[in-house]
Amino acid sequence: MNTPRRGSVRAALLTAVTATALILTGCSGTGASDDTGNDAKASSGAWSYEDAMGTTVKVDHTPERVVVLNDIAISFIEYGLRPVGTFGQLPMAKDARFDDLDQDGITQLGTAYGDIDLEQLAALKPDLVVTSVYPTDAEGTLDASQPAYGFKDKEQQEQVEAIAPVATVKWGGKGLDVIEDIADLAEDLGADESAVESAEQQFDTAKETLRTASEESGLSVVSMYADGDGAYVTRPSDEPTLQMWSDFGVDLVTPKPKGFYWGIYSWENAGQISADVILLSQQGYQVADLEKQPTFADDPALQAGQVHSFTFPALDYASQADYMTKLAGWLDDSEPVA
Repeated sequence: MNTPRRGSVRAALLTAVTATALILTGCSGTGASDDTGNDAKASSGAWSYEDAMGTTVKVDHTPERVVVLNDIAISFIEYGLRPVGTFGQLPMAKDARFDDLDQDGITQLGTAYGDIDLEQLAALKPDLVVTSVYPTDAEGTLDASQPAYGFKDKEQQEQVEAIAPVATVKWGGKGLDVIEDIADLAEDLGADESAVESAEQQFDTAKETLRTASEESGLSVVSMYADGDGAYVTRPSDEPTLQMWSDFGVDLVTPKPKGFYWGIYSWENAGQISADVILLSQQGYQVADLEKQPTFADDPALQAGQVHSFTFPALDYASQADYMTKLAGWLDDSEPVA
């Protein structure tokens, strides 16, 4: 049975928030007539949005020209919105999550984390910049003294805020909560609610497919990143996507080393990592690199070819439905080796 998540509760929220906006700007872009922005019509009424840090951003119109962190930009595009710019860990050209998305008219503002071309940003005349904030511990603490995600430091964040208001979404806790927050934000910015609901239906179907595959296969799954210093296993309870998949029945491996978010293994100890299926981050070492590591080359999942790229799918219904369907297929096609 599917549990209603958005229905009447959403409607009440939309009424309370008054209509269609997110975090907005008042300082720039109100006169922009560029066709690269969203098609949503600006409202004559004032709008406000309380972000993850408790900051209320007010504006006299619905933001149309929005610059978005890549993780959230993907979700906006899936829901029919068109960011004017994006920034983040990877440029769109190197981020597999963008491969099947229309990138036309979206300006890449940098090529690495903290790399934001401020002149380009200003030239876009954004109404709003949207990014995320990560908790600093398992309790979900948000540290206001630290920059939001994607900014190299507070100084850079302040420089961006001088161009357009910055709104944050919490990227922690329960995955479903993050998905709903981003969906609500997208609708407030003009996304068609029917598009969101259609994606949610696909999500519900994929969720049950994944649940069935997990139960029938009985296989364990580990999410990891690796580089020259060692292997980093994601702690499922600290990553919203993995937390959600755990709730859906996926047997995700919890790392033995203590620490928030990552359990870090030196290469000398990497042989302790054990799972039937490996989800390997699209950044860092790939399969060929793992095969060169003497302490990991004989890993059963690696030898069995049961390693798949983990793109950290965006937290929207469509992106999650797509990846969960793939994961279910991998579980169906894999054998117990751990």
